[in-house]
Amino acid sequence: MTTHAAQLPMLLMGPMVRRAEQTGVCIVFATSTPAQCQINIFNTQSVSEQQTITLGERLYLHFVVVKPASTPFALDTLLAYQLIINGNEVDLSAWAYSNQATPAFVIPNKLNSILHGSCRNAHHPAKDSLVTSSQWQNTQRSQNTPGAQLLLLSGDQVYADDVAGPMLLVIHQLIEKLGIYKEQPMALPLPEQLNEQLYNRHHFLPKTPWQKRSKLGVGYWLKKDEPHFSSVKAFNHLIHFEEFIALYLLNLSAAAWQCVDLQNAQYTGQNPEHQRIFNAEKSALLGYAKGLNEVEKLFANVSTLMMFDDHDVTDDWNLTAGWEQAINQNPSSKRIINNGLISYWLFQGMGNDALTKTSALIPPFKQSLSANNQWQFKAFDKPLNEFNHWHYELTTTPKVVVLDTRTHRWRNESNFNEPSGLLDWERLTELEESLLSHDKVIIVSPAPVFGVKSIEAIQAAFNICGQPLMVDVENWMAHEGSAKKLLDTFRRTDTPNETLILSGDVHYSFCFSVQKRFGDHPNRIWQLTASGIKNEFPRKLINILDKLDSILYGPKSPLNFFTKRWHMEVDKHQTLGEGQKYLVSDSAISLITLDNGDLSRYQLIHGDGHTTEFDLEHK
Repeated sequence: MTTHAAQLPMLLMGPMVRRAEQTGVCIVFATSTPAQCQINIFNTQSVSEQQTITLGERLYLHFVVVKPASTPFALDTLLAYQLIINGNEVDLSAWAYSNQATPAFVIPNKLNSILHGSCRNAHHPAKDSLVTSSQWQNTQRSQNTPGAQLLLLSGDQVYADDVAGPMLLVIHQLIEKLGIYKEQPMALPLPEQLNEQLYNRHHFLPKTPWQKRSKLGVGYWLKKDEPHFSSVKAFNHLIHFEEFIALYLLNLSAAAWQCVDLQNAQYTGQNPEHQRIFNAEKSALLGYAKGLNEVEKLFANVSTLMMFDDHDVTDDWNLTAGWEQAINQNPSSKRIINNGLISYWLFQGMGNDALTKTSALIPPFKQSLSANNQWQFKAFDKPLNEFNHWHYELTTTPKVVVLDTRTHRWRNESNFNEPSGLLDWERLTELEESLLSHDKVIIVSPAPVFGVKSIEAIQAAFNICGQPLMVDVENWMAHEGSAKKLLDTFRRTDTPNETLILSGDVHYSFCFSVQKRFGDHPNRIWQLTASGIKNEFPRKLINILDKLDSILYGPKSPLNFFTKRWHMEVDKHQTLGEGQKYLVSDSAISLITLDNGDLSRYQLIHGDGHTTEFDLEHK
């Protein structure tokens, strides 16, 4: 072991409990040295299967799938475990909750308590709701109850397109500290000095020249080049593969922050506004890093499953066919998008299915590392982009169906600038088949199926003006074909009696209930939206939009009959207590309580510790 490696924590990330089933449990962690790993679940006989991916001179990502030797693992029962590395037990007491010597989790079967959230932006000034949800989970364990059986994260677990200045500096510190392998250089005119790139990277990202833009749009006549990366906060957009790897470690691991020096990170530019932003971001990141020990406890004690949304890769990812075309025609743009997708596969995707299908990408990925330890992904891009199993299901009660609404889009073939449908016909048909013959189902859709009508109307207006990227027209109703197919599915008489749709994306939270206006099938759909874990919609603006929605789309408003879902009765549910409201813009993660598969409580655990509950009875 080198002196450099000896100064590092052995455990750089994790352990994280990912997919947990009777037949196998996937636990993920990272070390700074090579490791032969084994997971032992107490009071059971098991075997461990290890898959290790080397990402740097001092960075090894491990996936251990522990399987029962004979009798299947117990369901809905706390299972304590230990981690053995190179024959020695690792002290995991720091990851254990009160009154427990080691971490413990349950293999969910009959779901009655779920944590769900989305949109965790490290430098947002809001407090991290994963910290308070971990504290809530600790209270449940101290009372000898399992607490949440499942943690579902439905998008934007990281923000690759909205990176703080101080974060970009410590990302590069971590790359050097861990010797994270770098990719082949790109043909981008970036300044050599990182400090010169701070808050300026968007100037060097690829653009479509105005001469190649459509003459039907104002951009051509204004002679304005069109950026491929449309995030309004792309000032420090991640570019290189090694940067994505470091970002994940800094978002998931307290130990990673021990390897960098945020406190002494400085902005050396001359722009006073950038200096002000840098100082505010640095303050937020210092608080964020302090909470990660608590967050890691949650990951170590609750089966956690994830799905990407746009910011995990970049804002407006695959929003329109035109956007896709521009990206695919530029090697640097395509490289950046694939870097985001590869990092998602490593840190989120493989744990979702316990390597069942996602492991097919491991051999070609490992072959992408050259003899001089440099990533060359040209050959790997083909199997990566052809992989079509990011979506997955859980055979729990209720059944959980997690949708990939990013890589199977229903493109508008007649107008490439029109928003694509969130799922194509094939995937919508598969979804329909997944719902049939089940009495109760939970659907995880990163974007709400039943959103706020007034906001969707504003998005539609921008789309008519040819600006879908400006307001993120990412709703199900924006594409005629996919909207009709989805709503036809919900109107069928053989769909579940109780469907819960868990969504995020929008940076505010709400609770809607939906029923058919016509027909005898007593099905009920709940749209439960929790967003963001560490992000918020401007509160004054959301209050205005809330009132506007109540005025324009009240129960008796004729405008309801001009929406695509006019044949579905959508009822909004207010919060309980003082200051009742329909839309809540306050960082939170949701706590969903079920009674025999039916929704019985819907609460929000906020980043500052208080809770909000929606009234499920009164509309």
